Amino acid sequence: MLASPHQQGAQHGCRRAVITRSYRHYLNGSNMEPGAPQLEVDRRSLTFGGVRALDDVSLDVVQGEIHAIIGPNGAGKTSLLNCISGLYRPDGGRIILHGGDADHSLARARPSRIARWGVARSFQNIELFRHLSVLDNLLLGRHVHMRHRLLPSLWYWGSARRQEIAQRDLVEEVIDLLEIQAHRHKPVGSLAYGIQKRVELGRALAMQPAVLLLDEPMAGMNVEEKEDMARYVLDVNELAGVTVVLIEHDMEVVMDISRRVSVLDFGLLIASGPPDAVRQDEKVLEAYLGQEHAA
Repeated sequence: MLASPHQQGAQHGCRRAVITRSYRHYLNGSNMEPGAPQLEVDRRSLTFGGVRALDDVSLDVVQGEIHAIIGPNGAGKTSLLNCISGLYRPDGGRIILHGGDADHSLARARPSRIARWGVARSFQNIELFRHLSVLDNLLLGRHVHMRHRLLPSLWYWGSARRQEIAQRDLVEEVIDLLEIQAHRHKPVGSLAYGIQKRVELGRALAMQPAVLLLDEPMAGMNVEEKEDMARYVLDVNELAGVTVVLIEHDMEVVMDISRRVSVLDFGLLIASGPPDAVRQDEKVLEAYLGQEHAA
């Protein structure tokens, strides 16, 4: 049994008491040291007809951090995540995922291959199988680690059975981390919106990602649900050690939990740095408040 002790992290808006817990499985798919360059976006551009969604965007994400990407509506935030995860094919530039054993170019790779390399994501709109249980939805996050073909899996015997038991064991770690034990066997469609968003986070985490992309995980939530989700994002980062790239419109949450913030405006990167520096940047104030208010 593999034990990996982690320290209980920070809660949104305050610090919790330190608790030590051991896990049977590492949920972090990266073997890099914290602080090492992990994801490199270099002069990335994307055009839709006459609209330039991304214009020579460059940013670096290091292992073990929460890196927030913010900006007004239409700034290109989701387009950037779609380029990283392979849903969009950029016009130019590079996207490199650094690993301990090899580096991977994401620019022209299929989404399935990018997922196998360790990039997982959630979506702004919930993309779960509503008729399936929470457990079944989370098990779907393990598909990139399945090694058996269809026929042995249908027989559910021998090595195929042992494989599913092992995958279920890791999924139970995710269920415990996100505190959704009471909903394990419930159909996702019957759950409250905030719990569904937590399940979607869990499905992405079940992939054991090296980098976790979260597209507005707190969209549509009330204040209490946002505080809960912020705490779970911190737990994923601090307890499991997973690098998180986060799009979020709630600036209080962003400034509270992020280590680095990058700001897009009309497809251009206008600022990037620690939260305190970004919140005082004149270009950022102008993008959010307008030139008259920023002045």
